[in-house]
Amino acid sequence: MALLDVRDVTMKFGELVANDRVSFTVDSGAIVGLIGPNGAGKTTLFNCISGFFKPTSGSILFNGTDITGLKPYQIARLGAVRTFQVVRPLKEMTVFDNVLVGAFLKTSDNKEAFERAAECIQLCSLENLQAKPAGELSIGGKKRLELARALATRPKLLMLDEVMAGLTSTEVKLSVEVIMRLRESGITLMIVEHVMEGIIPIADKIVVLDGGVKIAEDAPERIVKDESVIEAYLGAKYAQRFKAQKEGGDHA
Repeated sequence: MALLDVRDVTMKFGELVANDRVSFTVDSGAIVGLIGPNGAGKTTLFNCISGFFKPTSGSILFNGTDITGLKPYQIARLGAVRTFQVVRPLKEMTVFDNVLVGAFLKTSDNKEAFERAAECIQLCSLENLQAKPAGELSIGGKKRLELARALATRPKLLMLDEVMAGLTSTEVKLSVEVIMRLRESGITLMIVEHVMEGIIPIADKIVVLDGGVKIAEDAPERIVKDESVIEAYLGAKYAQRFKAQKEGGDHA
Protein backbone atom coordinates (compact mmCIF):
# COMPACT_ATOMS: atom_id res chain seq x y z
CA MET A 1 0.00 0.00 0.00
CA ALA A 2 1.26 3.47 -0.89
CA LEU A 3 2.00 5.82 1.99
CA LEU A 4 0.40 8.69 0.03
CA ASP A 5 -2.32 8.23 -2.56
CA VAL A 6 -3.49 11.35 -4.44
CA ARG A 7 -6.67 10.55 -6.38
CA ASP A 8 -8.06 12.87 -9.07
CA VAL A 9 -7.39 16.02 -7.04
CA THR A 10 -8.81 19.18 -8.57
CA MET A 11 -8.34 22.62 -7.00
CA LYS A 12 -10.20 25.60 -8.42
CA PHE A 13 -10.05 29.26 -7.47
CA GLY A 14 -13.15 30.63 -9.16
CA GLU A 15 -12.63 29.93 -12.87
CA LEU A 16 -8.92 29.22 -12.43
CA VAL A 17 -8.09 25.50 -12.34
CA ALA A 18 -4.79 25.21 -10.42
CA ASN A 19 -4.83 21.40 -10.26
CA ASP A 20 -6.84 19.31 -12.70
CA ARG A 21 -7.57 15.68 -11.71
CA VAL A 22 -4.03 14.99 -10.50
CA SER A 23 -3.32 11.41 -9.39
CA PHE A 24 -0.13 9.71 -8.22
CA THR A 25 1.23 7.63 -5.35
CA VAL A 26 4.24 7.86 -3.06
CA ASP A 27 5.58 4.57 -1.73
CA SER A 28 6.94 4.29 1.79
CA GLY A 29 10.68 4.96 1.91
CA ALA A 30 10.82 6.63 -1.51
CA ILE A 31 12.00 10.05 -2.65
CA VAL A 32 9.51 11.51 -5.13
CA GLY A 33 10.23 14.74 -7.00
CA LEU A 34 7.42 17.08 -8.06
CA ILE A 35 8.60 19.35 -10.87
CA GLY A 36 7.22 21.68 -13.52
CA PRO A 37 7.38 25.29 -14.71
CA ASN A 38 6.30 28.22 -12.55
CA GLY A 39 2.52 28.25 -12.20
CA ALA A 40 2.25 24.50 -12.80
CA GLY A 41 0.32 23.96 -9.56
CA LYS A 42 3.03 22.28 -7.47
CA THR A 43 2.69 24.35 -4.31
CA THR A 44 -1.10 24.36 -4.62
CA LEU A 45 -1.00 20.56 -4.62
CA PHE A 46 1.27 20.62 -1.54
CA ASN A 47 -1.26 22.92 0.13
CA CYS A 48 -4.06 20.46 -0.64
CA ILE A 49 -2.11 17.49 0.71
CA SER A 50 -1.03 19.31 3.88
CA GLY A 51 -4.48 20.74 4.65
CA PHE A 52 -3.96 24.42 3.86
CA PHE A 53 -6.46 24.08 0.98
CA LYS A 54 -9.45 21.78 0.74
CA PRO A 55 -9.55 20.33 -2.79
CA THR A 56 -12.55 21.18 -4.94
CA SER A 57 -12.84 17.48 -5.76
CA GLY A 58 -10.87 14.27 -5.47
CA SER A 59 -9.38 12.61 -2.41
CA ILE A 60 -6.06 12.21 -0.60
CA LEU A 61 -5.20 9.13 1.44
CA PHE A 62 -2.28 9.09 3.85
CA ASN A 63 -1.21 5.79 5.36
CA GLY A 64 -4.66 4.40 4.50
CA THR A 65 -6.59 7.29 6.10
CA ASP A 66 -8.62 9.78 4.07
CA ILE A 67 -7.14 13.17 5.03
CA THR A 68 -9.05 15.23 2.45
CA GLY A 69 -10.16 18.46 4.10
CA LEU A 70 -8.47 17.86 7.46
CA LYS A 71 -6.73 20.80 9.18
CA PRO A 72 -2.94 21.15 8.83
CA TYR A 73 -2.30 20.33 12.50
CA GLN A 74 -4.42 17.18 12.22
CA ILE A 75 -2.49 16.01 9.17
CA ALA A 76 0.83 16.87 10.85
CA ARG A 77 -0.11 14.77 13.87
CA LEU A 78 -0.83 11.85 11.54
CA GLY A 79 2.72 12.19 10.23
CA ALA A 80 2.59 14.25 7.01
CA VAL A 81 4.55 17.49 7.44
CA ARG A 82 5.68 20.16 4.97
CA THR A 83 8.13 23.03 4.68
CA PHE A 84 7.51 26.28 2.79
CA GLN A 85 9.09 28.05 -0.17
CA VAL A 86 9.46 31.19 1.94
CA VAL A 87 11.17 30.15 5.17
CA ARG A 88 9.34 31.07 8.37
CA PRO A 89 11.77 30.87 11.31
CA LEU A 90 10.92 32.27 14.74
CA LYS A 91 13.57 34.94 14.22
CA GLU A 92 14.22 36.03 17.81
CA MET A 93 14.49 32.47 19.12
CA THR A 94 17.64 30.36 18.85
CA VAL A 95 17.99 27.68 16.20
CA PHE A 96 17.69 25.00 18.90
CA ASP A 97 14.50 26.51 20.34
CA ASN A 98 12.98 26.71 16.86
CA VAL A 99 13.51 22.98 16.44
CA LEU A 100 12.25 22.34 19.96
CA VAL A 101 8.89 23.88 18.99
CA GLY A 102 8.48 21.16 16.37
CA ALA A 103 9.42 18.42 18.83
CA PHE A 104 6.58 19.39 21.18
CA LEU A 105 3.97 18.52 18.52
CA LYS A 106 4.19 14.82 19.44
CA THR A 107 5.25 14.96 23.10
CA SER A 108 4.78 17.04 26.26
CA ASP A 109 7.81 15.46 27.93
CA ASN A 110 10.65 17.99 28.16
CA LYS A 111 13.46 15.41 28.14
CA GLU A 112 12.07 13.61 25.09
CA ALA A 113 11.55 16.90 23.22
CA PHE A 114 15.08 18.13 23.98
CA GLU A 115 16.58 14.82 22.84
CA ARG A 116 14.56 14.89 19.62
CA ALA A 117 15.55 18.49 18.89
CA ALA A 118 19.23 17.67 19.43
CA GLU A 119 18.95 14.68 17.10
CA CYS A 120 17.36 16.79 14.35
CA ILE A 121 19.95 19.55 14.78
CA GLN A 122 22.65 16.95 14.12
CA LEU A 123 20.83 15.31 11.19
CA CYS A 124 20.51 18.70 9.47
CA SER A 125 24.12 19.79 10.13
CA LEU A 126 23.16 22.71 12.38
CA GLU A 127 25.32 21.85 15.41
CA ASN A 128 27.55 24.92 15.04
CA LEU A 129 24.56 27.24 14.66
CA GLN A 130 22.15 25.99 17.32
CA ALA A 131 22.79 28.85 19.79
CA LYS A 132 22.36 31.61 17.18
CA PRO A 133 19.11 33.57 16.73
CA ALA A 134 17.32 32.06 13.74
CA GLY A 135 17.01 35.44 12.05
CA GLU A 136 20.80 35.68 11.69
CA LEU A 137 21.18 32.53 9.57
CA SER A 138 21.99 32.54 5.87
CA ILE A 139 19.24 31.41 3.49
CA GLY A 140 20.86 27.97 3.37
CA GLY A 141 20.92 27.78 7.16
CA LYS A 142 17.31 28.91 7.42
CA LYS A 143 16.21 26.24 4.95
CA ARG A 144 18.00 23.55 6.94
CA LEU A 145 16.38 24.95 10.08
CA GLU A 146 12.95 24.72 8.48
CA LEU A 147 13.77 21.13 7.58
CA ALA A 148 14.98 20.33 11.12
CA ARG A 149 11.87 21.83 12.71
CA ALA A 150 9.61 19.75 10.46
CA LEU A 151 11.73 16.68 11.13
CA ALA A 152 11.36 17.18 14.88
CA THR A 153 7.65 16.35 14.58
CA ARG A 154 8.63 12.72 13.77
CA PRO A 155 7.00 12.64 10.30
CA LYS A 156 6.40 9.58 8.19
CA LEU A 157 6.18 11.82 5.11
CA LEU A 158 8.22 15.00 4.77
CA MET A 159 7.17 17.37 1.97
CA LEU A 160 9.86 19.87 1.01
CA ASP A 161 8.90 22.93 -1.03
CA GLU A 162 11.94 24.20 -2.97
CA VAL A 163 14.40 23.44 -0.18
CA MET A 164 17.35 24.00 -2.56
CA ALA A 165 16.14 27.19 -4.27
CA GLY A 166 18.52 30.13 -3.99
CA LEU A 167 21.38 28.05 -2.58
CA THR A 168 24.99 27.95 -3.72
CA SER A 169 26.33 24.75 -5.30
CA THR A 170 28.02 23.91 -1.98
CA GLU A 171 24.76 24.42 -0.08
CA VAL A 172 22.86 22.30 -2.63
CA LYS A 173 25.36 19.49 -2.06
CA LEU A 174 24.89 19.76 1.70
CA SER A 175 21.10 19.74 1.30
CA VAL A 176 21.29 16.59 -0.82
CA GLU A 177 23.46 14.94 1.83
CA VAL A 178 20.90 15.85 4.51
CA ILE A 179 18.02 14.51 2.40
CA MET A 180 19.80 11.20 1.84
CA ARG A 181 20.50 10.99 5.59
CA LEU A 182 16.78 11.46 6.27
CA ARG A 183 15.87 8.75 3.81
CA GLU A 184 18.29 6.36 5.48
CA SER A 185 16.52 7.10 8.78
CA GLY A 186 13.28 5.76 7.25
CA ILE A 187 11.49 8.98 6.27
CA THR A 188 9.60 9.19 2.97
CA LEU A 189 10.18 12.44 1.05
CA MET A 190 8.24 14.35 -1.58
CA ILE A 191 10.16 17.31 -2.94
CA VAL A 192 9.04 20.27 -5.05
CA GLU A 193 12.17 21.50 -6.75
CA HIS A 194 13.52 23.60 -9.62
CA VAL A 195 17.17 22.67 -9.01
CA MET A 196 17.29 19.66 -11.30
CA GLU A 197 20.90 18.84 -10.44
CA GLY A 198 19.68 18.33 -6.87
CA ILE A 199 16.52 16.28 -7.36
CA ILE A 200 17.05 14.20 -10.52
CA PRO A 201 20.01 12.13 -9.21
CA ILE A 202 18.36 11.22 -5.88
CA ALA A 203 14.67 10.70 -6.74
CA ASP A 204 13.12 7.28 -7.23
CA LYS A 205 10.29 8.81 -9.22
CA ILE A 206 9.46 12.19 -10.75
CA VAL A 207 5.94 13.59 -11.17
CA VAL A 208 5.67 16.45 -13.67
CA LEU A 209 2.91 19.08 -13.67
CA ASP A 210 2.21 21.61 -16.39
CA GLY A 211 -0.72 24.00 -16.25
CA GLY A 212 -2.15 22.08 -13.31
CA VAL A 213 -2.19 18.78 -15.22
CA LYS A 214 0.07 15.80 -14.59
CA ILE A 215 1.92 15.24 -17.86
CA ALA A 216 4.36 12.53 -16.73
CA GLU A 217 5.17 10.18 -13.84
CA ASP A 218 8.24 7.99 -14.22
CA ALA A 219 11.81 7.22 -13.16
CA PRO A 220 14.20 10.21 -13.51
CA GLU A 221 16.21 8.65 -16.34
CA ARG A 222 13.05 8.32 -18.40
CA ILE A 223 11.62 11.70 -17.40
CA VAL A 224 14.62 13.55 -18.84
CA LYS A 225 14.01 11.81 -22.19
CA ASP A 226 10.24 12.41 -22.24
CA GLU A 227 9.49 14.76 -25.12
CA SER A 228 6.46 16.33 -23.42
CA VAL A 229 8.56 17.12 -20.31
CA ILE A 230 11.44 18.50 -22.38
CA GLU A 231 9.06 20.75 -24.30
CA ALA A 232 7.15 21.93 -21.22
CA TYR A 233 10.00 22.37 -18.79
CA LEU A 234 13.47 20.84 -19.04
CA GLY A 235 14.57 21.87 -22.52
CA ALA A 236 16.75 19.80 -24.84
CA LYS A 237 20.02 21.17 -23.39
CA TYR A 238 19.24 19.77 -19.95
CA ALA A 239 18.38 16.34 -21.34
CA GLN A 240 21.68 16.28 -23.24
CA ARG A 241 23.61 17.37 -20.14
CA PHE A 242 21.96 14.66 -18.00
CA LYS A 243 22.83 12.02 -20.60
CA ALA A 244 26.46 13.16 -20.69
CA GLN A 245 26.69 13.14 -16.87
CA LYS A 246 25.21 9.65 -16.70
CA GLU A 247 27.56 8.30 -19.36
CA GLY A 248 30.49 9.86 -17.52
CA GLY A 249 29.39 8.23 -14.27
CA ASP A 250 28.95 4.86 -15.97
CA HIS A 251 32.49 5.00 -17.30
CA ALA A 252 34.00 6.09 -13.98
